[in-house]
Amino acid sequence: MVAQVSKYGKCWKSDLISLLPVELFKALGDPTRVSLLCSLALTGEPQSVSQIAACCPIDLSVVSRHLKQLKAAGVVASEKRGKEVFYRLRTSYLAGLLRNLADALESCCPEPEAAPVEAD
Repeated sequence: MVAQVSKYGKCWKSDLISLLPVELFKALGDPTRVSLLCSLALTGEPQSVSQIAACCPIDLSVVSRHLKQLKAAGVVASEKRGKEVFYRLRTSYLAGLLRNLADALESCCPEPEAAPVEAD
């Protein structure tokens, strides 16, 4: 979704809010989850929980909980293969979401031009 601009050149608050998914920012607000996400991103292929856990010195059960939060935020997808669950990064979804957010912020909230610096 792209934020729509009103006739006054401002974005509708509800449009901008819809582009700020709280669950995503909560999920990415934890350094361990960011490390797990980076591990998935760098391999570029689905990994089991134990493969992903190799990046961080934490228990597999904690890694599983973190991955479930990332999945709930829509950032990763999972697939069960036998007894193992494999996770993959939803690259297109995440990139699209961040791209839409960046576009909305640039169109709705432009930075004011900097005042010229006076010489002494």
